[in-house]
Amino acid sequence: MKKAFFTLIILLSSFNLMAQDEYVPSKENLEARKWFEDAKFGLFIHWGVYSVLGDGEWVMNNQNISVDTYEKLPLFFNPVDYKPEQWVKMAKDAGMKYITITSRHHDGFSMFDTKASDYNIVERTHYKKDVLKALAEACKKEDMKLFFYYSLLDWRSDDYFPRGRTGNGIEGRAETGDWNKYIDFMKAQLTELLTNYGEIAGIWFDGHWDQKEWDGKKFGAAKVDWHYDEIYDLIHQLQPQCLIGNNHHLAPIKGEDFQMFEKDLPGKNTTGWGTTPDAIGALPKEVCETINGSWGFNLQDKKHKSDKELIQYLINAAGYGSNLLLNVGPMPNGQIQPEHIASLKNMGTWLRKNGETIYGTRQGPVAPSDSMVSTQKEGVVYLHLLDNKKDTYLIPHFKGKIKKMTFFVNGKKVAHTVNEFGLTFAVPKEVRDEVDTIIKMEL
Repeated sequence: MKKAFFTLIILLSSFNLMAQDEYVPSKENLEARKWFEDAKFGLFIHWGVYSVLGDGEWVMNNQNISVDTYEKLPLFFNPVDYKPEQWVKMAKDAGMKYITITSRHHDGFSMFDTKASDYNIVERTHYKKDVLKALAEACKKEDMKLFFYYSLLDWRSDDYFPRGRTGNGIEGRAETGDWNKYIDFMKAQLTELLTNYGEIAGIWFDGHWDQKEWDGKKFGAAKVDWHYDEIYDLIHQLQPQCLIGNNHHLAPIKGEDFQMFEKDLPGKNTTGWGTTPDAIGALPKEVCETINGSWGFNLQDKKHKSDKELIQYLINAAGYGSNLLLNVGPMPNGQIQPEHIASLKNMGTWLRKNGETIYGTRQGPVAPSDSMVSTQKEGVVYLHLLDNKKDTYLIPHFKGKIKKMTFFVNGKKVAHTVNEFGLTFAVPKEVRDEVDTIIKMEL
């Protein structure tokens, strides 16, 4: 720990901060929220020294690897094939508008040049370069927005105390710690991330749930004070446009700018530990999902989703008024798996043809179902028909006045009827698409 720097950062970060209760989004922040809602598609990147073991980002916890044993991993992490310009180009070709990358995950290892700890990529690996700095520069050149994922929990730090629900089988930590010192450490790192890397579009927090009791049905009260009023104020003071999201699976907390949903569409909660329908707020929304079955690189993961599944997930997310943040886990050499690249390329091809029905839209007036979701913008409603075997649709209680109704693929009119039962229309077999049959309704 470099104490002089650390003390300076804390003094700066705590100076002249307004109370969180008085938080009012700045003009820049509100503009950033609108951009975020329009963007609809982003790339999530889980990358760290855990990729060396090829067993996902939770390997330290799942295998109960002791602190001293895990600390050997940085010596094996040498991403000589890392080319951030190619990562950004891949994201752009996929139709993605922003990138969110792990700056520090639950294992406590920092993927950037931090002065708050020597446990980082510059000081502990043979690579000795700041991968976040290189990515930030590549994003700036290509006008790609950059978000930083930041873990609130830490399986290595003594000061992450009291211990949370995870990491309790990991040996090598003292059974005492200073929680306030840990909060100061996080403030120092967040100050670095928002000072040394140019304009940052957002901070993506994760790990709040580690300090909450779980009874099998819902989370209970938190055991600690996360000091969100101070942390959120710090971020908004350093970069007012920077959006804050927190993967806590709860209703939004004052000071947050978007609400995320992990591996679930808003209101679905199929995981059982996700955000319940009553906790959905009015902030911009984002769903995060894996391209296969893992967040971090997993050598034996064979659950790669088909192009149809991925495109329909993007469509569903938009139909629920949400962005999709789609994750890849790069290999330890810095390369992204070829099958992931191929899938992203195919999503980009689809978006170049159909992006009008996704980008800049909001949730449509037709309630989402397994067979149909709707998006809308500027007096136009797009019906996305996801069941290519269905030939007739009924939208009950439809009250809108239709000016024009056409198939998006060819502009031909859609035969339809509006009566006391609602809107009925047919979809001939020859215009049905395997992935998504789109109808454009001008109201």
